[in-house]
Amino acid sequence: LYLIKIAMSLHEEFDPASHQHTRYNPLKGEWVLVSPHRIKRPWKGQVEKAQEEVIPERDPNNPLCPGSKRSNGQVNPEYTGAFVFDNDFPALLEEGPAPAKTDHPLLQIEPARGTCRVMCLHPRSDLVLPLMSSEDVRKIIDEWANQIAELGKRYMWVQVFENKGSVMGCSNPHPHCQVWASSFLPNEPKKSNEGQLEYFKNHGRVLLLDYLQLELDKKERLVVENEHWVVVVPFWALWPYETLLLPRRHVLRLPDLTTEERDSLADVMKRLLTKYDNLFECSFPYSMGWHGNRGVSMVTMPSLTWDQFCRGTDW
Repeated sequence: LYLIKIAMSLHEEFDPASHQHTRYNPLKGEWVLVSPHRIKRPWKGQVEKAQEEVIPERDPNNPLCPGSKRSNGQVNPEYTGAFVFDNDFPALLEEGPAPAKTDHPLLQIEPARGTCRVMCLHPRSDLVLPLMSSEDVRKIIDEWANQIAELGKRYMWVQVFENKGSVMGCSNPHPHCQVWASSFLPNEPKKSNEGQLEYFKNHGRVLLLDYLQLELDKKERLVVENEHWVVVVPFWALWPYETLLLPRRHVLRLPDLTTEERDSLADVMKRLLTKYDNLFECSFPYSMGWHGNRGVSMVTMPSLTWDQFCRGTDW
């Protein structure tokens, strides 16, 4: 019986939707194990409808609301759009003593400087991106671009990211994201930069543009698209419901987007995030981050599990 089973498997035609295999992620130079047959395993775990938290339009005790006092004693202005301030509990500081150099290869250490900002996306606490108007989302995109342009003059890397939902580690329900600027290039964008540079050296073309065209031709993993943007489930997706948002042309950074591309981006973001909410019938938690420099893309890694939260943003 064992020999018969082996013989049958040798003659069975490979089906990527049924058989285990690995897929290469050219942005990170890593292989991802894909085991689609495991979805057939019995499920006896708990299944329940998500309990939606009732969030008031404005809570005077919430330190992110307009007019509220934060932990450092500062009072927020009565802002009507996006509001940016220095994080009261930053992971990176602009000033500080540098560590002493070490000659030991196993004890390497380098200085790290930067700044961390919080960006409130809207004055109302009960409005998240998919529920905001396109005009409001467009203003958020403009402020992202402003932050990247400003901080990019002083720092090697500027990361815009959002952790939405308590399961993703968000500590406050008021809609907000973060902007971190650092004197060093973090691991994930460093890998992505190296992968794209290697591809360009070998092929003389832009990796993400070639990949986008492949997806447009195959039409297998397209989620939503418009005149300027395309959302796909990446071929090398690692996390459940991971998506990749790409521009149709080669753009280096968010500040380089045209007026039309920014309007179009607001549209595609709202449509994508609305699909997440509708699919799971809740205000769906996710982590998303923008990667720029050699190419602009937004990676969204939503999940209702702790494993995906532990991964956090692509920092």
